[in-house]
Amino acid sequence: MTERMWGWRVGEPGPVGGGSLVRERLPVPVPGRGELLVRVRVCGVCRTDLHVAEGDLPVHAPGVIPGHEVVGEVVTYGLGGFSPGDRVGIAWLRATCGVCRFCRAGKENLCLESRYTGWDADGGYAEYAVVPAAFAHRLPAGYSDEELAPLLCAGVIGYRALNRAEVPEGGRLGIYGFGGSAHLAAQVALARGATVHVVTRSAAARKLALELGAASAGDVPPEPLDSAILFAPAGELVPIALSALDRGGTLAVAGIHLTDIPVLDYQRHLFQERQVRSVTANTRADAQEFLRFAGWHRLHVSTTAYALSEAARALTDLAAGRVTGAAVLHTD
Repeated sequence: MTERMWGWRVGEPGPVGGGSLVRERLPVPVPGRGELLVRVRVCGVCRTDLHVAEGDLPVHAPGVIPGHEVVGEVVTYGLGGFSPGDRVGIAWLRATCGVCRFCRAGKENLCLESRYTGWDADGGYAEYAVVPAAFAHRLPAGYSDEELAPLLCAGVIGYRALNRAEVPEGGRLGIYGFGGSAHLAAQVALARGATVHVVTRSAAARKLALELGAASAGDVPPEPLDSAILFAPAGELVPIALSALDRGGTLAVAGIHLTDIPVLDYQRHLFQERQVRSVTANTRADAQEFLRFAGWHRLHVSTTAYALSEAARALTDLAAGRVTGAAVLHTD
């Protein structure tokens, strides 16, 4: 008899409050060659999951199980040096071809054959998941499962966005939006000696930003910025963020989805060598570097916990801006 588990699938993509996410009894997945079967302990709730469920991202795998910030325990394994009982992380990047010009150049995040957990293949909104051992991550000690889950996407993407923003030594960084990814990127920037200014409408997020060490948290940065990161998926903020940059400043846009960007005025937004850079997924090297950083520098991870059975409510709360820090699902 096939062993079964509880999990959530995307039915018909649409507003999460309208039933796009469906809870079902599903077969426990069977790992293939070189794959790990993982018992999910905690899965982070990422805004990308919301984009998959609501159809902002095109359907890659009908009926997919979302979730790509998975902390779990290895049950059975193929290759990769993992043993049953090991704590392991499953992240967004799941597979690449390994031979194209991008992979050979260390830019596997741009691989044309790249595949992603919770979009191309089933993810962690379930009691079990499988992952290629070559794309599973060893996790730093000193963190709970709940704290580790957001590091696997929110943390890694924030880390890559910070590098793409090219904050100079001792520079002034603006952060637009302050959720799961931003509150981790801010701590990395502060540890590197940057002055951080946060722009967010949320009173709770402003409070958290100041508690973490931000120099300001409000509607407008109080000084010109050397760099900025846009975490909110709101294209109308691009010209606002560009206007706040000093000469030679860089804006990194961290999201996988962004609403339309208004027309830019060249003189006001781009002249004097201001630039906009996108962020596309991450490489395994990015994840490994960030997780090592998290092992050396104890990060404060702000989370809001939900039971796995409450996944639809967690996504609804995320869409409504009711989550402080990062939402996480517990299977126990």
